[in-house]
Amino acid sequence: MRSAEEELAIRNDVFRWLDAAFIGGGGYEISRAELLNYSFRGERIPLLDTGRGIRNPATFRSTLSIMSGWKKNRYRDFEDENGWIEYSYRDEEAGDNLKLIRAFELRSPMVYFRAVREGYYFPYYPIVIAENDVVERKVRFPLDQGLGFLGDPLQYSSDQRRYAESVVRTRLHQPLFRARVLRAYENACTVCDLKHPELLDAAHIIGDTESHGVPHVTNGLAMCKMHHAAYDRFLLGITADYEVRIDRRLLDEVDGPMLRHGLQDMHGRTIRAPSNRKAWPARDLLAERFAQFSGR
Repeated sequence: MRSAEEELAIRNDVFRWLDAAFIGGGGYEISRAELLNYSFRGERIPLLDTGRGIRNPATFRSTLSIMSGWKKNRYRDFEDENGWIEYSYRDEEAGDNLKLIRAFELRSPMVYFRAVREGYYFPYYPIVIAENDVVERKVRFPLDQGLGFLGDPLQYSSDQRRYAESVVRTRLHQPLFRARVLRAYENACTVCDLKHPELLDAAHIIGDTESHGVPHVTNGLAMCKMHHAAYDRFLLGITADYEVRIDRRLLDEVDGPMLRHGLQDMHGRTIRAPSNRKAWPARDLLAERFAQFSGR
């Protein structure tokens, strides 16, 4: 068994490695193959278990990571509207249970891997288990540690609930929305075809603050950061027939090659649509957004 100091050092190195591999790569998604090949000082320590949803290295005192599978697996997790995850563990007494409960008792910092698609994950870290229900045999933890300081979600004030809803959008829904939209558009800007995921965003057609601004791929467009900013500020519009329109004032402006090639030359261009027609942007949502663009 490793010492507590060495185990903590490995956990901190895992977070550093994820910062470099995931955030440094644009925060899109990370593959199972990459997660299985993490190493610490030359020692390979897979971050996922090959057959289970929980990773308990033999030399660790407590759980290192929990995985939410793309397909149904033997473990079950549930996300509530307040950004908390409930994770059920096995009924029988086993090492997995003991190490998971010990992670709660020791407040061990862990990683929660949420599946984006088969074999690819979005990591949340560090997460710390806040509750262990020994009757229901499940643990609970917030995806953002700041939520843990707010107390029982059922007792949130109106200000706390608004904060929690904001965290859920930014920490849970937005990352998955981005990953799925970029995947649908094959990592290319729908307007200009730029193919660098680190320079791409998932733009909402209808904003996520609206009741029908759902984080679904048909309400999204993969856009480079410039075209996303222009779209959000109604300097660029997209018709229900998938054609780009640039604000008339910008078309008449003279301001060098960036404006000319980056925006003016996009006027009248047909956007790049996903290869899967089921992922195409919804025409009714585009029409609603374009009406706002035209009315300005």
